[in-house]
Amino acid sequence: MDRQLANMKQSLFNKGYLDEQFVQLEELQDDANPNFVEEVVTLYYRDSTRLVQNIEQALEKTPLDFARLDSYMHQFKSKSTSIGAKRVKIECTKFREHCKGANGEGCKKTFQQLKKEYATLKKKLEFYFQFARQVGPVNKASRPN
Repeated sequence: MDRQLANMKQSLFNKGYLDEQFVQLEELQDDANPNFVEEVVTLYYRDSTRLVQNIEQALEKTPLDFARLDSYMHQFKSKSTSIGAKRVKIECTKFREHCKGANGEGCKKTFQQLKKEYATLKKKLEFYFQFARQVGPVNKASRPN
């Protein structure tokens, strides 16, 4: 089961869902706080849900306030970077580029893709953490190949 868990995590890196920041979070996890990473990810999803709603509401307004949208997305990207959400972070960067170009359609399309990546990562991490709880404590965080 340890090998399955390691393969599952490796797959998240290979498919570009996670980056090195996730491993750095894992390195902070220890016996005193064995669920640290899961707690950080849970907080990320709880806090970022508000930002997603704010962005959705801002995208419904006319005219679009690109400065506000960019500010929301900057916050969202920072939160996503902190857990190593690589694909989400990439979409945040694209969205911010559309804001700089005052491209409303680009923002809307990119935001739809961002929400897909965000939801997909959430499902994958929920499954990963559920499986990790079944496996039990793992020795030390390992770097992806």
